[in-house]
Formats: sequence, C-alpha cells, structure tokens
Amino acid sequence: MTDLSFEVLDVASPREHVMLVTLNRPAAANAMSTQLGVEIMTLFEALNLDAGDTRCVVLTGAGDRAFCAGADLKERRGMTDEAWKRQHLIYERMARALLACPLPIIAAVNGAAYGGGCEIALACDFIYASEQARFALTEVTLGIIPGAGGTQTLTRAVGERRAKEIILTGAPFGAAEAEQWGLVSRVLPSAELVAAALAAAETIARNAPISVRQAKQAISRGLNMSLWDGLAMEIEAYYRTIPTEDRREGIASFNEKRRPQFKGR
Repeated sequence: MTDLSFEVLDVASPREHVMLVTLNRPAAANAMSTQLGVEIMTLFEALNLDAGDTRCVVLTGAGDRAFCAGADLKERRGMTDEAWKRQHLIYERMARALLACPLPIIAAVNGAAYGGGCEIALACDFIYASEQARFALTEVTLGIIPGAGGTQTLTRAVGERRAKEIILTGAPFGAAEAEQWGLVSRVLPSAELVAAALAAAETIARNAPISVRQAKQAISRGLNMSLWDGLAMEIEAYYRTIPTEDRREGIASFNEKRRPQFKGR
C-alpha cells in the first residue's frame, strides 16, 4: 500500500501483518469531523486497492473516554443543507470503504460509540468492547436517521425487532447488553481490550490470507442471498482456494507436523 499521511488517524503495525488504526481526536471524544471521515475513507479505499502485507486491521479510539462519539455537531452547527449533503457523501463513502474492505476488521470499542461511531463499529467484522463501552444510535433524537449503514448493519447483527427498539428510541446501552444481543463478541477490562483485539488479529493473520478473504466474502455476500444461492457462492469461493500455494502449504505443514508459512499466493 502506498504510504499515506494522516492528521487525525494514527496508523501503526504493532504485530506482523496487523494494522492498528486509532481515531485520534480525544479532545473531541474522537467525534466524526469531515477530516476524520476523509481519512478513514482514504485509508480503507487504499486497503481495498492494495493491502500490501497487511492481513487484518484493528480499529479503536484514542483515550479511554470514547471510541467515537458520533458526528461532530459543533462542526455541523450552521451548515447549509447543501454543505450537510456534501459532508454526508464523505461519510457514505467511508462506510462503504469499511464494508467493502477485503481484510477482516476488528473494532476495539474503548468507550462511547454513539451515532456514526456506532455505525463505524458495525461496519467492522466483529467487535470487542471494554466494560465501560456504551453504544447508541441517537439520530432520531436529532431529527435525522442513521445514514452510514446503521439501519442495515445493526439489523443484521441483532435482528429486526431489537434494531427497531435501539434505533427508534435512540437510547444508549452498555457492553453487557451489546454482548447479550450479539452486537459484541467479547467484553474485556479496558486495560486488556486492545491487546485482546491484536491477539485475535494476529491469529487471523497467521491463517491463509486468500482463504480468510474468501471466507469473509462468502459470509458477507451470502447474507444477502437465498440459502441455495449462498451455497453456490460458497463453492465458488472454495474453488478459488484450490490452486493456491497456501492450500498446498497447509496440507504439507499438517503432514509434516509444523506450523504453516502462508504467503498469500
């Protein structure tokens, strides 16, 4: 991936093949500014085109107050309708870049994930949350609705009726409820959150990259198909793994009783 520089995103590689992306506006509770939206969009569109040696991404927020408190309403104050629409187009592209990313993305939600922040987490493949994390889609309390995928991604995560309750009330809920409802995979002490997400990412990154991408695609695309179409999609994805060097390495390493060395080929 071409080297990119950012103002409000921190991008690091703390472990082999793992990228750690931190939303870095802690003084504003990592709220979604236009600049932050542009930078998330730019990074993940770049990963869509060329991920380099990155195989898994962890996405978190700076500090212990918030993952992302939603759109920066101070920035939006006084916006014309046209300016609002132009900004929202960036957020739409940002959400689509996250959802289209071929690499697995783990959200490490370290605090409040409200509005657009909750939608960013929902656009990831799964979520780990700290014990003090809070979630909400508050848009109806502000005269709008979720517009960065929330009405669709939340419903797929927790089901129609729970999603309606969450979105139509706009009420916040905690990490324990989020885990109970299937929104969050694990709840951890704050001090352990990012390390646990990185450990999961490292486990994923050790697996065959082509297999991981094909499995992710089969799951994501299959959700929008009938069972029989989904099965056909799965077989198509499966057959893409057969001619790979990684498939041969996986079988060889098993029989030789050693750890596989996957190269993504």
